[in-house]
Amino acid sequence: MNKLVSRCLAKSMSSVHSASKQIVHNVPMTAITRPLPSVLDEDKVQSMVKAIEENRKDELPPIDVMWIKGSENPDNNYYFAFGGCHRWEAHKRTNQATIKAKLVESSRKELTTYLGCSTPALL
Repeated sequence: MNKLVSRCLAKSMSSVHSASKQIVHNVPMTAITRPLPSVLDEDKVQSMVKAIEENRKDELPPIDVMWIKGSENPDNNYYFAFGGCHRWEAHKRTNQATIKAKLVESSRKELTTYLGCSTPALL
């Protein structure tokens, strides 16, 4: 296994936000908004691309995704990702339809912590 992927896996498979979450979902890439630009280590992205191309995608830990229910219509769901940028980019470059994610139920107020007044009004 590539050293960069191994190092990623050697760390905890969960973040502080999703440590209590056991269920991993396959979330459509198109459903997730990444509102902040990523700063990428190209070697790390390439090692993850290689893992995906070699059918070792399950070796990559899930990303954390903030899940927010719409305030006007609770049937509307909104998904935001701030971390997992290397895994996200590797999935994007290999045209994956979905990405493994742990959904962290959040509120508009929590999202505002990250986005400030740029928080979408549709929530």
